[in-house]
Amino acid sequence: MDASRPLNDRRVLVVTDDADLSPSIRRAAAAADREVGEHAPPVPRQRWDGASQVLLDAASAMACAAAGLPRRPGLVVLCAAEAGLAQWRAAAAVGAETVLTLPAEEPELVALLSRRSEQAVPGGAVVAMMGGRGGAGASVLAAATALTAPRHRPDRRVLLVDCDSRGGGLDLLLGVEQRPGLRWSGVAIEGGRVSAAALHDALPRAGSSVAVLSCGRGAMSVAPRPAAVAAVIESGRGAGELVVCDVPRTSDATVAGVLDLADLVIVVVPAQVRAAAAAESLAVALRGAHPNVGVVVRGPSPGGLRGGEVAELLGLPLIASMRPEPGLATTLDHGGLRLRRGSPLAAAATAILDVLEVGGAGRAS
Repeated sequence: MDASRPLNDRRVLVVTDDADLSPSIRRAAAAADREVGEHAPPVPRQRWDGASQVLLDAASAMACAAAGLPRRPGLVVLCAAEAGLAQWRAAAAVGAETVLTLPAEEPELVALLSRRSEQAVPGGAVVAMMGGRGGAGASVLAAATALTAPRHRPDRRVLLVDCDSRGGGLDLLLGVEQRPGLRWSGVAIEGGRVSAAALHDALPRAGSSVAVLSCGRGAMSVAPRPAAVAAVIESGRGAGELVVCDVPRTSDATVAGVLDLADLVIVVVPAQVRAAAAAESLAVALRGAHPNVGVVVRGPSPGGLRGGEVAELLGLPLIASMRPEPGLATTLDHGGLRLRRGSPLAAAATAILDVLEVGGAGRAS
């Protein structure tokens, strides 16, 4: 044992003699921004109790169990081939929470390491924005909600997550495309999740407290992977942040993962009959899959269709009926989205934030 280390060692403790596991462990630890410390079995009780998490192979798990080390949270058994009876017996003997096969399940290990890398902070919340049809304005409302949130709660940081690789990039929408920082193209499996603080430091900002993780454009446009998206969202919510996700109208694993993590799902629908009709199938699917779905109806309404009528057609509660935003197209083409206090977009964003607060502002992490 390294006598220079405190007994409450917050590093990840790695207990394995399996050299095949080491590369994946190192990659996952780097991705989760974690420091690791190695020890051969038997592990001293102080080291065992003080580590934030413990990663073991099956043989080491059995040795630690035989040495009488107590069950504790954060134990993971790792194997380099498909898990079999021996690995699950070892996990049961030591009280591990799961068995992971590396490198195939490296993203899951990244997520596990990241989840415990920061102390959970209450107040985190996740809102997902979806367009009821193409061009509905969900991306603009997602960005507006992120920009409005610091006025609503100055004590909470905001993470704006772009999940639509064909949307042109939220950094461009906000006018921060020239600012240095990480985009999804720089977040591979090996970098799928970092601590919330490290993530904010690595991302471009819109204002002082809104960090933007964008898909980018052209050759730099990368569709984010489901495990990485889930890890980023959980990191932000676990740190007490508001996470705003711009989600495309697709049925894939990334979208399903975001919706599963969201505390509130907002469908944005133009106040037009055809737009409402196009959104109906999406609304039906969301109502069956998520307990908290609302609609924002965006004007203008050429035929006089009211927001309440659209909401009734979709069977969703009306969160806001939004007037047209003056000069929006010009603003987006000249420097990115800027909000005036009391503007229609800011008012709709505030209504969404109010719903989150009334609903308890997030799930338990």
